Amino acid sequence: MQILAAILPVRLSLLAELLYSKLLFMLKSLVCGFVGSILFISCLKKDNGCSYSEPTATSSVAEQDTLKSYLDSIGTIATLNPRGFYYSVEQSGDGKTPGQCSQITVAYKGWLTNGVSFDQQSSIAFTSLGSLIDGWREGIPLIKQGGKIRLYIPPSLGYGAKGITDNSGNVVVPPNSIIIFDITLISVQ
Repeated sequence: MQILAAILPVRLSLLAELLYSKLLFMLKSLVCGFVGSILFISCLKKDNGCSYSEPTATSSVAEQDTLKSYLDSIGTIATLNPRGFYYSVEQSGDGKTPGQCSQITVAYKGWLTNGVSFDQQSSIAFTSLGSLIDGWREGIPLIKQGGKIRLYIPPSLGYGAKGITDNSGNVVVPPNSIIIFDITLISVQ
């Protein structure tokens, strides 16, 4: 009996230590699992570094009136966007809708009200919709991938008072010009 009385406290002490170490191991595992989950979830958050916000520029009433007069003179019916440009959706598309931070690939043709084409691309990628002129930033999200739109853009939402010149200094888009674009949204990333 004396041997049992001497062994029993030792065994209970060993059992307590074993239980304590198992409990401590389980607690450490739980904490590590929780911290690991937090880190994993934070890695899933996409921060593409895009700082573009929704455009807020609006054309003046005078520009809108001039643009409306032009459209009336050529017998075109188009929708007035609240920002002051006109558009007509030729095909709405059925893919993704781009946001300001979307990378887009488009085909387009741009021309002046006198019919002179100033630029055309069959497929060009832009790293961010937000880096383009306001007329495009507002107009392109009106369609989805695969869609086609025609934009009638007043100067303040296009190239403004500066216009555009080529590398030789020749004027390609005169200052304060209304510009027109046919745009096909090929892809959205």
